[in-house]
Amino acid sequence: MADPTPVIDDLHAESDELDALVAELPVERWALATPAPRWTIAHQIAHLTWTDRAALLAVTDQRAFAHEVENALTQPGDFVDNGAEEGAGKPPDRILADWRAARTALEDALRAAPDGARYPWFGPPMATASMASARLMETWAHGQDVADALGVTRVPTDRLRHVARLGVRTRDFSFGMNSLTPPFEEFRVELTAPSGALWAYGPEDAAERVTGPAVDFCLLVTQRAHRADLALRAEGADADRWLDIAQAFAGLPGRGREPRGAAR
Repeated sequence: MADPTPVIDDLHAESDELDALVAELPVERWALATPAPRWTIAHQIAHLTWTDRAALLAVTDQRAFAHEVENALTQPGDFVDNGAEEGAGKPPDRILADWRAARTALEDALRAAPDGARYPWFGPPMATASMASARLMETWAHGQDVADALGVTRVPTDRLRHVARLGVRTRDFSFGMNSLTPPFEEFRVELTAPSGALWAYGPEDAAERVTGPAVDFCLLVTQRAHRADLALRAEGADADRWLDIAQAFAGLPGRGREPRGAAR
């Protein structure tokens, strides 16, 4: 069983990096629009609070989490937006305090989780390390939205290995969410990490391959950039199709981003 401590530590660091982006923002800048339609910076942080609280329920009170899932089923496609909208209506200092409290409580619960624990989620059930990876992925992705709104260029780190691995593991999920049969054969995925290391997944002799910068792959699978703007290369029809539909997050396929320079 994989030790979840390294990914929990990386989740903590990723959260701190985003916290530093917003902690000193003037009140009016919390209302800046982000690339997500109708979402401001306040919505982005409020959404992270909502999902961290949902993850905490999944880890500590699975009956209460099941009730959350039932509520979500009554408002498909709306419950995420509703949660963000409710939180975003609070004063920025309260939004930030709520997020700090939620993520700290979740981190503590993940560190205290017993070996072999598994938790329900809106997608497939997850082990402790997978839950922490999913929270890191969301924190990084929504942090990208905040950075884009502020015009800030973030320096990528090797914490992205968790996002990249999740992106690879959700290949079949991506096909299924688009009503497509997942390919039978594994793909080879080779990504250049921010540190320059090579992250490789799948058999070396696979016919279908994806190569390129890890940060670009992570932007793709979180739908934070359009494929046309990324230096990713696909070999094989199925790998090429995957790069059009990849998503590392639970829920319905998103609209993604328009190519830079596209008419809006």
